[in-house]
Amino acid sequence: MIMKWLLKWTFRLFLLAVALIVILLLSYNSILRLYLQHQIRARTGMDAEIGKLSVRLTEPMVTIQNFKLFNPPDFGGTPFLDLPEIHVEYDPLALAKHQFRVTLLRVNLGELDIVKNEAGQTNLFSIAGSVSVKNSGARSKAEFTKRTGLEFTGIDVLNVSVGTLKFIDLKDQRQNRTQKIGLENCVIKNVKTPTDLAGLAVLIALRGGDFFGSLTGLPGHGSSGN
Repeated sequence: MIMKWLLKWTFRLFLLAVALIVILLLSYNSILRLYLQHQIRARTGMDAEIGKLSVRLTEPMVTIQNFKLFNPPDFGGTPFLDLPEIHVEYDPLALAKHQFRVTLLRVNLGELDIVKNEAGQTNLFSIAGSVSVKNSGARSKAEFTKRTGLEFTGIDVLNVSVGTLKFIDLKDQRQNRTQKIGLENCVIKNVKTPTDLAGLAVLIALRGGDFFGSLTGLPGHGSSGN
């Protein structure tokens, strides 16, 4: 009698375990999406929304769609970044050597909102001012290795699209302005250091006209240099 009861409950537990595995396999992308949103909030203090996350178990690729990052309360919780797509393909063989090599990175920056709060601080300059430019690339690679145990070896092909830049003044709405960049599928190969992105930065600056130049006179820029 006891044996029959044990067999019955063992079978039920087995079915429950199978059901949980199936649910996990069907929903692991949703679980990862919520986890990433939580981690971004915990590490940056900024709320994030991920529309869709696709991690394929059978293929070395990750796709994030409709990623949005919002400013902290100091900047009114307004939007900061809107990325319709981030697509990453990587070399699985490099992982065996404790290396992370990206074969393709496709980034579509739909909109970047630069916000000046009522205290005269500007979000973009405040964020940039908190990170020293000198050796920032080396430190980022070291931090990546520390967190993942993998050495980042570079990006074979980088495909970048940039849509619109906006400036929002929370104190004086008359200062608000929009600049359409309209850069589509700009391809850069063999990216290993930040200096490899110099050409991309120049191209965006040229398409931005006087948008960036006019921002250098903002109080937020001066304060970030302290």
